[in-house]
Amino acid sequence: MAESIAWEIKSDYIHSLAQKGIRQDNRAMDEYRPIEVIPNYIPRALGSALVRLGATQVLAGVSMLVGQPYPDSPNAGVLMTGCELVPLASPTFEPGPPDENSIELARVVDRGIRESKAIDFEKLCITEGEEVWMVMLDLHVLDYDGNLFDAAELASTTALWNTRIPKYEDGQIIREEAKEKLPISEKPIECTFAKIGNTIMVDPALEEEKALDARVTFATTDKILCAGQKGGSGSFTREEIDYALDMAFKKGKELRKLVKVI
Repeated sequence: MAESIAWEIKSDYIHSLAQKGIRQDNRAMDEYRPIEVIPNYIPRALGSALVRLGATQVLAGVSMLVGQPYPDSPNAGVLMTGCELVPLASPTFEPGPPDENSIELARVVDRGIRESKAIDFEKLCITEGEEVWMVMLDLHVLDYDGNLFDAAELASTTALWNTRIPKYEDGQIIREEAKEKLPISEKPIECTFAKIGNTIMVDPALEEEKALDARVTFATTDKILCAGQKGGSGSFTREEIDYALDMAFKKGKELRKLVKVI
């Protein structure tokens, strides 16, 4: 009860600041928190990356298995994305099976990668209709201070760009001989915007997320809009969506420079 009242007070405070064009951390409305990207964070993984976005931390890891293709795409590899909200990252995260928040995060990240056509899945076919490479992308939220979508997509894109495919011989995966690079050509980036009152701001921190009326996330490449996800009970005008989309391309270009390939 006391915590709920405290959040209501904070929400009113953030709304009052937004009306004045101010954020609680003094960022501009179009400014991200400090970002750090560390590729190959897990040396033994086929691909990995840790992203720190302000105090939010997300770790992405890539593993690869050999399996059967989907019936409707017998000559294409498979991408499977999962997410774990580590209980130590937030008092609101609980152990157990994935909840709706972890499922949404995994789906939004997966959609951004898939719809960008970043990975050439046909090149992951081993034997048409029988064996293909399955790319397993696992997300681990280590610290939650808002805007998991952008941090997770940046970590995932960086991890995939640094992924090596293991050697596959006589039905055996030889992970120690992973040299061939994953066939990837695009760097999908997600940019998330919160609407508080009539103010639109990028990269909402946790307290801004708690106070927002509506949220929208756009996944882009250099050239195209790949996907979008709307959240919150409020709505956006056409002009607000146009503004956010234009800003997503501008900020996406900046964030894409942080995708380091080693």
